[in-house]
Amino acid sequence: MQKDGAQGEKSPSELIDARIDELGDWRGETLARLRALIRQAAPEAVETWKWRGVPVWEDAGIICTGETYKAVVKLTFARGAALPDPKKLFNSSLEGNTRRAIDFKEGDAIDADALKALVREAVTLNRSKTRR
Repeated sequence: MQKDGAQGEKSPSELIDARIDELGDWRGETLARLRALIRQAAPEAVETWKWRGVPVWEDAGIICTGETYKAVVKLTFARGAALPDPKKLFNSSLEGNTRRAIDFKEGDAIDADALKALVREAVTLNRSKTRR
């Protein structure tokens, strides 16, 4: 991965690709799988790169971020507290009034249908707030 000064030469999507490759383990595979599901659920979403290295997906506002840590890949939904979660995917950052997150540990199954539904709900909520 390039240093911060050179990152301006790469698109956010290229930086996310580089992060996935750089991880080179289950975290990269998980982030790539989550990214593919987000793209399927929200094909109009834009990939951005914020806060010095966090992949972000946006559509009329932030849908979610994809952070990687030693033991988890964390998908944080910016307005997750306002989203219905019938499959109980949210398992982290539950105490706040705004954000909610899903921590994926090595070997965790991903409920693709439920995750895509959550992403679509986040897009719908973002778009409803931009209308006047």
